[in-house]
Amino acid sequence: MVFPELAVCGYTPRDFLVRADFLDACRASLDALAAEAQGIATVLGFPEKREGSGRPCFNALAFCRDGKVQALARKCLLPAYDVFDEPRYFEPAAEPTLVEIGGVKVALTVCEDLWNDKGFWQHQAYPQDPVAEAVRRGTNLIINASASPYWQGKGELRERMISAAAKRHGVPVLYANQAGGDDELVYDGRSLAFDGRGRLAARGAAFAEDFLVVEVDGGEVRGALAPAPADETEAVYRALVLGVRDYVTKCGFRSVVLGLSGGIDSALTACLAVDALGAANVLGVSMPSRFSSGHSQSDAAGLARNLGMRMLLVPIEGMHASGLATLAPAFAALEPDATEENLQARIRGQILMSLANKMGHLLLSTGNKSELAMGYCTLYGDMAGGLDVLADVPKTLVYALSRWVNRNGERIPRGSLEKAPSAELRPNQRDQDTLPPYDVLDRILEQYVDQEKAPADIRGTGVTPDLVARVVSAVDRAEFKRRQAAPGIKISARAFGTGRRLPIAHGWRPPLKQKDLTT
Repeated sequence: MVFPELAVCGYTPRDFLVRADFLDACRASLDALAAEAQGIATVLGFPEKREGSGRPCFNALAFCRDGKVQALARKCLLPAYDVFDEPRYFEPAAEPTLVEIGGVKVALTVCEDLWNDKGFWQHQAYPQDPVAEAVRRGTNLIINASASPYWQGKGELRERMISAAAKRHGVPVLYANQAGGDDELVYDGRSLAFDGRGRLAARGAAFAEDFLVVEVDGGEVRGALAPAPADETEAVYRALVLGVRDYVTKCGFRSVVLGLSGGIDSALTACLAVDALGAANVLGVSMPSRFSSGHSQSDAAGLARNLGMRMLLVPIEGMHASGLATLAPAFAALEPDATEENLQARIRGQILMSLANKMGHLLLSTGNKSELAMGYCTLYGDMAGGLDVLADVPKTLVYALSRWVNRNGERIPRGSLEKAPSAELRPNQRDQDTLPPYDVLDRILEQYVDQEKAPADIRGTGVTPDLVARVVSAVDRAEFKRRQAAPGIKISARAFGTGRRLPIAHGWRPPLKQKDLTT
């Protein structure tokens, strides 16, 4: 039996790993599990406490047989990029560990140990290749216990990479991956088995726990193939559903509440919540003001009917008027601006938080990545919440996911899909009054945020130097807002969250044109 990386406690425990009591509890759990695993060799990932100088623990695999731990294998390559920060906690191993199972020499490796194959990657991040070292020492089988989080395209990349390693070294590779949500990360499972010719022989379920049985006979491997998602749109949707379900339940909640504006973002968030938790556990709240259009209110009600979820109607006109009257003396000499608009968003946030407190719900916020990037959101208003489901979903992908939701019939009302996006905080307001068209905006954001291109190198249809300068400036200014935002679920290679660590207070401005690079 092979379990994933850090299976005893789940990946990643973060600063629990510096606590001796936590590491002792993990070891006690490991010993109890080892005692139960009679008659079958078992590989279990756990944080191994270490003494003396250096890091507090190893990222280890326990090789258990006959009711006890017989060997320990430690991770060699410790990632320190994106969401990973393993050198903060773990001491690296000098070489991979080999054990014998049924006369077969087996190499026990952990996640990143498999991700440095010089035959696959143009650039190696580490001088060491534990898999190649294990093959030189005569291993007949590579086992890799992993906790590899999902992002778009990751499943296909993994399969190509592991296939290339198995084929190059001529040995089968068995890969056990974690499944489930862990704060902002989603692990997609999809455990794999490749034969010694690099052919896929078995695959576990995607975005679900699974029990995958394979038979290894020399270089041959036999097993069953669970279906993979049809495309990345389906994969993203399933990742978000799993992320919502695990975040809500692991935080001790059973139900959620969210605002229903009649727009596409809240509609998609509601669909994800219903699919994750069941319609009975999702409460929508419509909070119209005098600026709310009739079709937005009807679309919100139609969505609730289509999904079978509850919806409350809580008009905010009286609270908004009272707030304006209260502030009128202080604002007497000042022209109206976005402050009065944002007051509506903050009233709605107050209502939603009050309902969450009173009824024991977790509040879901509904802002998307494009809005968060540009700061097109209101602190303590629409940003209020315990989880922002769409925080890593650009607006153009919001529409693609919504069309996927409606592939077999209307769940999201047509009006929400077809009308121009609007915050409806003033008469005839449209997002494009303030923001570039979303297809152009997302093209720039993908290059600047996800690909980390310099502004002078950003290209694309509809992209101009002046527009790039405007977008880049807005993204950089909004860092302080994002630092206060609810956690989001990572589905891209570069999300706003723990993997993107920029200072809030700084004086550097990236050169916006090629000529500026030398001035």
